[in-house]
Amino acid sequence: MASNLSSSHSIAVPTASHLPLNGKTILVTRSVGQSSQFTELLVAAGAHVVEMPALEIGPPSSWEALDGAIALLSEFDWLILTSTNGVSYFCERLMAQGKDIRALAEVKIAAVGEKTAQTLRHHCLQPDFIPPDFVADSLVEHFPEELTGKKILFPRVESGGREILVRELTAKGAEVIEVPAYQSCCPDSVPPSAALALQSGTVDVITFASSKTVQFFCQLAEKIFSGNSSENQLSVVANSLEGVCIASIGPQTSHTCRSLLGRVDVEAQEYTLEGLTAALIKWATDS
Repeated sequence: MASNLSSSHSIAVPTASHLPLNGKTILVTRSVGQSSQFTELLVAAGAHVVEMPALEIGPPSSWEALDGAIALLSEFDWLILTSTNGVSYFCERLMAQGKDIRALAEVKIAAVGEKTAQTLRHHCLQPDFIPPDFVADSLVEHFPEELTGKKILFPRVESGGREILVRELTAKGAEVIEVPAYQSCCPDSVPPSAALALQSGTVDVITFASSKTVQFFCQLAEKIFSGNSSENQLSVVANSLEGVCIASIGPQTSHTCRSLLGRVDVEAQEYTLEGLTAALIKWATDS
């Protein structure tokens, strides 16, 4: 007699409807080429993602200052890198100058944020110091040695970056050499799918991972929402987004959101894309 091999037990497979962000349309404003990881995290949690890059990253207007600093690397005590873009462009230029990571043998490296540190490790460089909070202010507060007399190289965005880090390092006696390593600018256009989603009111959440993305998003959104209105364009944007959740990766980005959009509804506790995803899942679960 043939045995019955069928089991009465079934395996529960989670469906999209059980995922925490199911039914939520989330607009991602990360820069071109840097949104895929965040999109994957949100989609895995059930969200429908619309990408609207509000930032374009490119080389600085001149390599002269960075090249000059690379030629004198042995004179520096520390190299400070605060973004993955800074790491990538610095390392790219290091190689373009015929050097490799051995040129940094005597230079200590500070990295703000785990993603920045990961990018360094990808280039076979180990950071000597990562501040406990993934923000630049924490770097100064927790710096591992006396700053007086230290010479620091700080490759950074060409314009519009935060000045507080340089001010505080200088106030503690360091000599900080700032050099443009890359620049960020506002894209010329908005993907039609993103413009349609905003105009039709189908967006539930807009995410911001930097102050620059907030600023450039507002510039782009003004064109979408203002039309022929004589009203203040920022007011038009803020009013048009009433009911849309504004989600920020951290305090500085939140400050810019409040300044330009009037509010922040969700802020990540850990200032990473994973932290922002977790904050959105909590928001969706609680609401």
